[in-house]
Order: sequence, then C-alpha cells, then structure tokens
Amino acid sequence: MSESTLWLQLSAGRCPAECEWVVGRLAPILIRDLTEQGLAVDEIARIPGEHGGDARSILLRVSGADASLVVASWLGTIQWIGNSPYRPRHKRKNWFVSVAAFLEPQAEAWHEHEIRIETLRASGPGGQHVNRTESAVRMTHVPTGLSVIAQEERSQHLNRRLALARLANLLAERHDSRMHAADAARWRQHTSLIRGNPARVYRGADWTHER
Repeated sequence: MSESTLWLQLSAGRCPAECEWVVGRLAPILIRDLTEQGLAVDEIARIPGEHGGDARSILLRVSGADASLVVASWLGTIQWIGNSPYRPRHKRKNWFVSVAAFLEPQAEAWHEHEIRIETLRASGPGGQHVNRTESAVRMTHVPTGLSVIAQEERSQHLNRRLALARLANLLAERHDSRMHAADAARWRQHTSLIRGNPARVYRGADWTHER
C-alpha cells in the first residue's frame, strides 16, 4: 500500500442555502467514514454558509495508505432527499452537493546538491577590480532550471548570499503560482455541480444512507 495525500472539497456550488446546510451536515459523516478506514483527515479551510453550522465549501486534507482508493466512493455528486430545513413548505425534496479530490500542491523542497554554482566576471560599473576578478555568481536550481545572477558586490561571498536569496524567492513564487492554479481548479469544481447520477444518496433527518 502506498501513502498519499489529497485535498477533498465539499461544495454547495451555486445552490441555495439548503445545499449549504447539507454540506455542513455531510462533512462529519465523511470525516468519520474516512477516519474509520484508517485515514488522517484535517479540515484546512471553510467558507461559511448563510446559517450557523452551514458551509458553502469545506476543504479537507486526507492522508494515509491508498487514500485515493479509499475516497473514491465519495467522489462526485451527493444527493440528500428531504424537506428544506429553512423553507418547510418548499416543494423541492432533492438537494445536491459535490465532493471532489485534488492532489495536494507540493511546496518546493530543495537542497544544496541541487544547485549549480558558477563564478564569472562581473559586468558594468564597478572599477577594474570588479571586472578582473570572478566575483559574480550564477546559481541554477537544476531540477527546475531556475537561474539567477548576483554581481552587485565586489565580494564573491556576498554575491553568493544575494544569489541564494534571489533563487529562494523565485522558488517561492513558483510555489505560489502552483497554489493559485490549485485554487482555480477548486473554484471551477465549486461552480460546476452536476446533479445527475449521484455517487451517494442520503434521506431524511437521520441521514439514512441509501447508496
């Protein structure tokens, strides 16, 4: 069995407050089920609904052996059949929410052995000393190909420190862009709820699981 980590998003989409109510009540059921199957589950984000305890969206971090296989039965549309908790006379009896899985965005982890360091002569202003000696430093993060140069200082040691700081910033920006991409993917899921062919169906106030 392989260890894996996923993010699960429970979403009411653009549905009414009743669906937010369903998300708020469904989350503990999902967490309990996954926990009983040996997975670690942590809530990492929540967009509250209109009423206390309700949620427009909940993001869970799920990790453990074969997590993607364990959560498979939850993925897709979840249907709850029952009367509206807020509009008792409302004719609608079927309410739909979604559960989607995403790979957890990975932070950039890098080590010194992944960095190629080159020294070269500095260009531009700085006097003869700067131009004669190899005080400039180019650093390249080999796995990503990201590269920076520092040549402002006459000291190669200081330029190394500058280059390292710049490279760290580039890697952080790369991680941020990947996080933004993951956020965009979750938002697309949040706004594209499909009501047909539910993965699970629940009914009534006691949340009887039908399939």
